[in-house]
Amino acid sequence: MAAPVVSHDYQRLAVTRRGPVGWIINSRPERLNAYDDLMRGEFRRAYLQHDADPDVRVIVHAALGRAFQVGVDVADLDSGAGTARYEREVADFDLGLTSWHLRIETPVIVAVNGVCAGGGLHWVADGDVVIAASDATFVDPHVSLGQVTAVEAIGLARRAPFEAVMRMSLVGRHERVSAPRALALGLISEIVDPAEQLHQRAQELGELIASNLDESVLATRRALWDAQELCR
Repeated sequence: MAAPVVSHDYQRLAVTRRGPVGWIINSRPERLNAYDDLMRGEFRRAYLQHDADPDVRVIVHAALGRAFQVGVDVADLDSGAGTARYEREVADFDLGLTSWHLRIETPVIVAVNGVCAGGGLHWVADGDVVIAASDATFVDPHVSLGQVTAVEAIGLARRAPFEAVMRMSLVGRHERVSAPRALALGLISEIVDPAEQLHQRAQELGELIASNLDESVLATRRALWDAQELCR
């Protein structure tokens, strides 16, 4: 990989650039990368920072630790920290977590390792290209916790067969979708084995995309997403 250009003003994320590839890395492994109020704000800032940087041609969203993302940090909400903001963002559908939420123009690769659960599925639903380590698993536990699953599942139904997404949503925590099953369903496009090479492969894929004519890549991406919106 190219030597990284590091942004130091983040606490929950590692935000860097390696050549034409901007990285957003979930860096709260002690909480399985669950997002608290601070982390939610940093997602918005990091995506917008990379999207505004002319040197960034592709964004990779990845993670450190044994989980990619497990959704909102319930302990953070229970403590009252950020609760009002979170409720307001949900009510206004101004989540600000993913490239789709933020109307980012730059192509985004999502590189999933370990557990991806609940709100972590936002990034799977909204990534342009999603790859996963061989140890990745996907689970939507909302109904098992007495919660409604909606936004993530609706997004996933753009990628995978409706029945498969419905099953995942209704069975809840009792079913984990393995990386091979996710590949078969179309939730991801590639399995990286060994898992330790996930970030290297994401960088390689990002550089391949960045090697194409920028205007063509951006116009193609925009056309495909606009078509998806018309069909929703």
